[in-house]
Amino acid sequence: MAHRRIEETQPDPGVSVIMPAYNAEMTLVHAVASVQAQSFTDWELILIEDGSSDQTANACTMLAQEDARIRVVYQTENTGAAVARNAGLALARGRYVAFLDADDLWHKEKLERQISFMKEHGAVFSYTGFLRQRGHKQRRVHVPAQMTRERLLQGNVIGCLTAIYDRAHFGDVQMPNLRLRQDFAFWLLLLTRCQNAFGLDEPLAVYRVHSTSLSAGRIKAMRATWKMYRIHLGLSALRSTWYVFSHLVRRILRG
Repeated sequence: MAHRRIEETQPDPGVSVIMPAYNAEMTLVHAVASVQAQSFTDWELILIEDGSSDQTANACTMLAQEDARIRVVYQTENTGAAVARNAGLALARGRYVAFLDADDLWHKEKLERQISFMKEHGAVFSYTGFLRQRGHKQRRVHVPAQMTRERLLQGNVIGCLTAIYDRAHFGDVQMPNLRLRQDFAFWLLLLTRCQNAFGLDEPLAVYRVHSTSLSAGRIKAMRATWKMYRIHLGLSALRSTWYVFSHLVRRILRG
């Protein structure tokens, strides 16, 4: 399938939203609707249909036909979140880049509040608080006002669904090709190119936890985190283990 083309005369949007979608037919429409409901309307949404075996591809096509701000990339096979997001990043035209997975949601003022916050603080990389939802129960996750690379190494506090960075500062960058923790590794990469990231402690997104999520399973997640430290970043085994321990303690404290 070929994705729809955007007319070359159309001006670049303020924000490019990257959304990978794999077997997400039950949640995709709601996630996209939360982008369409934004009070900040100058965005493009790049859907990456990642070789789904359900009706996700058809849903993507329908959504793109109904809204000219939506573009679709069709992957011929399942490539994983990192490759899928990078396919979207390669097409991003907005000054700012934001991320939302196909089973999560944004508050309707998320982009407006966060872009204004970044401009007020001269921030090139930012994140916000969010709600963690299990079933019908929600818990608010708070975030610190600022985050350096060294502090972030001790435990990831940046939810992928909350992060926004400024392409005018970073240029075109790609996520590390990791099956898990590619977003964490990406934030660490960005923080090698800026002094810190700024946090807006408002719950502007909803992270929905499912038993089938890639992030489900603490042992699996901690193993992936250790590999990210040890293999991707090349840290010593001792230092990698210490950071994983710190990461686990912070995660337990956050709930």
